[in-house]
Amino acid sequence: MMQRLLTAVVACLILLALPRPAEAYVGPGAGFALASSFFAVFAAMFSAFVMLFTWPFRLLIRHFFRKRPPGKMRFQRVVILGLDGLDHGLTTRMLAENKLPNLARLRDQGGFQRLGSTLPPISPVAWSSFQTGVNPGKHNIFDFLVPDEQTYRPRMSSVEIHPPRPLFRLGKWAFPFSRPDIRLLRKSRPFWSVLSEYGIFNCIIRVPVSFPPEKLNGVQLSAMCVPDLRGTQGEFTHFTTGLPEPLDGNTPQSANGPNRIRLTRAGNIITAELPGPPHPRGPEQGALKLPFRVTLHDAETAYLKIGREKRLLRRGEYTDWIPLEFKSGLSTTISGVCKFLLLATTPEIELYVTPINIAPQRPAMPIGYPKVYPVYLAKRQGPYATLGLAEDTWGLNESVLSDDQFHQQCLETDQEREAMFFDALDQVPRGLCVCVFDGTDRMQHMFWRYHDDQHPARPAEVPPTYEQAIEKLYARMDELVGRTMAKCAQKETLLMVLSDHGFNSFRRGIDLNRWLELEGYLTVNDDRRDEEYLAGIDWSRTRAFAIGLTGIFLNLKSRFSQGIIEDEGEADRLRTEITERLSALVDPENGRPPIRRIYQALQVYHGPYKSQAPDLIIGYEEGYRVSWEAANGQTSRDVFHANTRAWSGDHCVDPTVVPGVLFCNHSLLTESPRLLDIGPTVLDLFGVPTPGYMDGQVLSIGERTPNGSPSTAATSTAATPVEAI
Repeated sequence: MMQRLLTAVVACLILLALPRPAEAYVGPGAGFALASSFFAVFAAMFSAFVMLFTWPFRLLIRHFFRKRPPGKMRFQRVVILGLDGLDHGLTTRMLAENKLPNLARLRDQGGFQRLGSTLPPISPVAWSSFQTGVNPGKHNIFDFLVPDEQTYRPRMSSVEIHPPRPLFRLGKWAFPFSRPDIRLLRKSRPFWSVLSEYGIFNCIIRVPVSFPPEKLNGVQLSAMCVPDLRGTQGEFTHFTTGLPEPLDGNTPQSANGPNRIRLTRAGNIITAELPGPPHPRGPEQGALKLPFRVTLHDAETAYLKIGREKRLLRRGEYTDWIPLEFKSGLSTTISGVCKFLLLATTPEIELYVTPINIAPQRPAMPIGYPKVYPVYLAKRQGPYATLGLAEDTWGLNESVLSDDQFHQQCLETDQEREAMFFDALDQVPRGLCVCVFDGTDRMQHMFWRYHDDQHPARPAEVPPTYEQAIEKLYARMDELVGRTMAKCAQKETLLMVLSDHGFNSFRRGIDLNRWLELEGYLTVNDDRRDEEYLAGIDWSRTRAFAIGLTGIFLNLKSRFSQGIIEDEGEADRLRTEITERLSALVDPENGRPPIRRIYQALQVYHGPYKSQAPDLIIGYEEGYRVSWEAANGQTSRDVFHANTRAWSGDHCVDPTVVPGVLFCNHSLLTESPRLLDIGPTVLDLFGVPTPGYMDGQVLSIGERTPNGSPSTAATSTAATPVEAI
């Protein structure tokens, strides 16, 4: 206890010694509003002093008055290593080929089974069920995006951010008295919150759908849905001298989101401005900008000057993380970090800048708990990516980045994550330690075209480096597992390695909105057919529509502002009718049915939030997914589209197609485990009863095979029935 007290005191002193960042509002596509003033800084410093001097008393109260686990604690420590998207079928094949020696050793020590995912099997839904132990009808996450019930435009499903109010203005500067309102929309409680009630320490690193971070007994670093400094989910910037000078004085930008900005050249000197967070006085003021200068040295190198930072640029090589300070008030700045990449010097000069991440050493938003934890990690290992989706898949999809440059991002992000994870394993000898690596998901999305010899995006000549890109990825993760096993060799530690879902090829996309239009369920203004976010839909004549990755919504009167469908009778008949007709769809290219099963949300989910789900969830067959157009709320002229983008692998299919994996260093005696069973199982291992709201069941965990010889534990190969997910 004294060691923890000393650590807490030191952490608080470090926090007090740090410069105070501007608290800020960042929302997906919504902008950034300054939320710091003298009063806010004073209040923060005062609360830190109170926290420091009352810590010993609060620690004693917590120690003597906390709950005690009523059951027997089987292990002092439980470690969960999450490898997002690791596929059961591919893992099984590589194990049989002796290509994953560490996972084979882990299997032989304990067990290896297929792990049932969620419906749908996508990361925000699956990881929400993992952490809460409940089905989506109870945690309220069904997709990345949901339609706004007033405007029909997409909004983030897991977080809602409102700017601070009221505003006090002094000249051109605006000062809010309150903090921004950031709300996590995932309902229910993570199982580590239950552990916290019993005084068990938790270290939770980058588990998706954990922003903003919640209080717990321990530390947490948020992941998926943490925005960049511009308020988006990851917007890179592409600077080039190849763009024409705009006639209206405005900076040209891509309609697809990423900024493409013209560079101005005078001899060997190139100048431009890097757009940052939206102006605190309002979106009409545009973005705060930071000017920079690049001086060309030769065809391969140049010198960058931005703010107080100077860097040597080498063509094709990323810089390290560069700190950025955007002046936002009389004495306040908003801090970010980014990397520059010199793409080309001839015939045009081209620069790529990563999304501007929230600076971990001076976070402008709450990205960890306690607030000092992200700062501690930055002091220990240097700046690191804080963006929820750290690897820039869209940069590769837009052909701004090469395969090599994207791959380098993935490797560097994994290295940062490893440093955090192994530090946690060293610092947390008791309690729960969870860390999720999502580079496995990002790389399979982008490099599956090299794994699938029938993929439309597969080039005629596959680069030798990427011919076995996915297998090399799995081998690298196997090495990570080996190093983790070495840290978890004590008999008092239980280790699980798991994935939230598997993977398969994404060869063909289905435009659900075009199908609905052809079948008479949706009406679109033909002049606005290519507009995103359902902008061209005639809602007075539309009974059903699609947006996002998961399914179809009915235009219900009780739910949407321009709804035309009655809940009673009419809605049930419409769900059944669309299900029957869409289930009969056949791909004209090959004569195959692209859909395995269609689920009615009201039948497969249970809980208070099931009515917020899409009315129909589409379970696609292997090789198919919703089209890019339908996901963005567009309506094209074809139902089927060949997927020729770099984003070539996916898991937005039927959950029986893409089960995850579960390895354990103790035998797994329960067949057909599910992702939502993990939370109740961990609670049981610590002697804590499963709360009544949880849907998951406690898995039967046996003993470890001492010599690592093959275990007799059950290895499930049967598909998990969807009714059990």
